Amino acid sequence: MLRACVFATALLPAVAQAGPQADVVHWWTSPGETAAMHALADAYRAAGGQWRDLAVVASEQARAIVLARIEAGNPPMAAQFNPSQPFRQLARQGRFNALDDIAAQGRWAETLPAVLLDAVRVDGHIYAVPISIHMPAWLWSSKAALAKAGLKQEPRSMDELFAALDKLQAAGLIPLAHGGQPWQDLNLFSAVLANQGGRALYLAVFRDGDAAALQGEALREVLVTYKKLRRYADAASPGRNWNDTTALLISGRAGFSFMGDWAKGEFAQAGQQPGRDYGCTPGLSPRSPYIVDGDVLVFPKSNDKDKDGTALPAQRLLARVAIAPATQLAFSARKGSVPVRTDIDTRTLDACAQIGAAALRDAGRLVGNTEMLLAPEQLTALERAVSDYWNRDIPVQTAQQTLARILQNNDSPDRRQP
Repeated sequence: MLRACVFATALLPAVAQAGPQADVVHWWTSPGETAAMHALADAYRAAGGQWRDLAVVASEQARAIVLARIEAGNPPMAAQFNPSQPFRQLARQGRFNALDDIAAQGRWAETLPAVLLDAVRVDGHIYAVPISIHMPAWLWSSKAALAKAGLKQEPRSMDELFAALDKLQAAGLIPLAHGGQPWQDLNLFSAVLANQGGRALYLAVFRDGDAAALQGEALREVLVTYKKLRRYADAASPGRNWNDTTALLISGRAGFSFMGDWAKGEFAQAGQQPGRDYGCTPGLSPRSPYIVDGDVLVFPKSNDKDKDGTALPAQRLLARVAIAPATQLAFSARKGSVPVRTDIDTRTLDACAQIGAAALRDAGRLVGNTEMLLAPEQLTALERAVSDYWNRDIPVQTAQQTLARILQNNDSPDRRQP
């Protein structure tokens, strides 16, 4: 079954080569993701290593394969993960090699945002190398659609957003392109919470499970605003994939969409450019929270090959290469992400990535994504509750009580991180 899920691409000649070999399990399989993976693989080969590619179509499958191989005593040398509570659990179980010395030598504490470093630090030790940052709640706009509706600029507040949505609707366009899948429903709710509630409310709700915040008027107003957006989505929204939703902006049929910066790949494939054909903003105001998400590489321990508990040469080399400035720029340029380092010149990246990189340098705006802050069972329950509220006639008071019950029930030792 595992072999059926994985398709391995030989990136190296069959002849024996010198240098440490890294077999890497990942789910970078779309055209832009594959190009980014090749940038990383090329950098690793240039540093003297050998890259064995083990690509898996879906993230859930990839993580399941990694766990199965760890349990079987044959872990991969490295694997793509997200900075999440499951990652922290596996680190606590001793499944990954620590990278403390590499982080110290590379001055990660000085060059990486604290929220990201906290996400890969478990009980005082670093267990993953950050490879890219994605912000899941960018506001995208179609320049053609906005022009048709007589809109000259993107909205800079929630009130301006609703005024723009009304004009788009009056012009016969889809005001808000939204893919009605549960994860996208929660993504949109997170965007509203961040933009309307601000950083303090976002963290009080998702990170702290603060009873006063969860039962307060500010969150009720966020829920009202979120449900109000439903009237601006089109009838074909339910069940639609995110890329098909982005295509509505590309064609000029829709005005706005809240989605992660992976959407840039769809615009690029269509030959569109930021500023000319579409707009991108990581928040309705310059002080809106910047939600940090992204990819990391973990390095599983192997009892057979790593008896002393230290990272193998292949792992150590890949960790250093992955976070090197040149690799970060090459990877992000292809994937549409933002480099994890705040000390590199990003002027060669697209305009959206430069905006994101600037936001990363403002620590007062940064917050972790829900996957970092919540246990898996909480995240699943929250996703279901938010999606039900979006799709069904549920009173706002009932929805708020449901969210409070889900988010207050958190005994995780990581509640305050990141």
